[in-house]
Amino acid sequence: MSHLSRRQLLLTGSTAMFFSGTSTSSPTLAEPNRLSSFRYALNFGTLRGFKLSLEEEIDLAAQAGYDAIDLWLPELNTYRNNGKKLSDLRKRIEDHGLKVAGCVAFFSWIVDDDAVRQQGIEQMKREMEWCREIGGNRIAATAAGTTNQRLDHFKILGQRYRTILEIGEQQGVIPQLEIWGKSLTLGCLADALAVAVYSEHPQAELLLDIFHLYRGGSSFESLSLLNGQKLTNFHVNDYPLNPPREQAEDKDRVYLGDGVAPIKQIFRTLREIGFTGFLSFEVFNPDYWATNNPLLVAKTGLEKMKMAVSL
Repeated sequence: MSHLSRRQLLLTGSTAMFFSGTSTSSPTLAEPNRLSSFRYALNFGTLRGFKLSLEEEIDLAAQAGYDAIDLWLPELNTYRNNGKKLSDLRKRIEDHGLKVAGCVAFFSWIVDDDAVRQQGIEQMKREMEWCREIGGNRIAATAAGTTNQRLDHFKILGQRYRTILEIGEQQGVIPQLEIWGKSLTLGCLADALAVAVYSEHPQAELLLDIFHLYRGGSSFESLSLLNGQKLTNFHVNDYPLNPPREQAEDKDRVYLGDGVAPIKQIFRTLREIGFTGFLSFEVFNPDYWATNNPLLVAKTGLEKMKMAVSL
């Protein structure tokens, strides 16, 4: 019988941890509510059109009944630039009993240009520090800078992902691979899995989104192959039958149950693979913003998430 090399063993282990029934150690999250296997977060992208302050968004999330928040780091940077302290923001979050499910970021870590990539990594280091200062330990790692360019040298991309994972390991913040369905790079689940596996790092994680899975042509059946413990934050929304998938835009996202996504199948599969993380409500619907009632939108989003989960 031939013997596997150390590299092959590492790769095999990296592959296994993304499939059902396996797990690895990582920064811990709060225990789920004992009445549900899921917890609920409000992604602040949902509120962008209301032009609220970061403090108002946090207060609103608590008032609407969410367990956690998904902050956008550009907002956090604006908050800092206005001379405000992250320690005050963390206190506000904790006083409301909220958790930080994740931080949405747009640093260019994956690009081929060495100088641009290094600039992106330096940006990431700063943003990881901000994320940690407000009580978070997850940050999105997207295909920023390559959305109109197809990069598929997955072994090299995996090495780049490993680089930022190692930095995150030092800073106590995990960069999660996020797919964008419209992007030519990291536009589907298969691509993200290939990059994660080639990273050969035990803290590699994915950040998935119902709309982006659909928009990128990923099969929802493929979720059954994953290990739910590697999906600590899952962005949820729904999409209509029209426009066609290839023409769908972020603005077309709707409340869960108001579209045609197979939500019953999705949440059943998430339970089966052991997902106990945050379901983060993220839509960018101008019709919702036109109501001029952010609390109503937040509450409706939470109610429809809980209804969908109960199906």
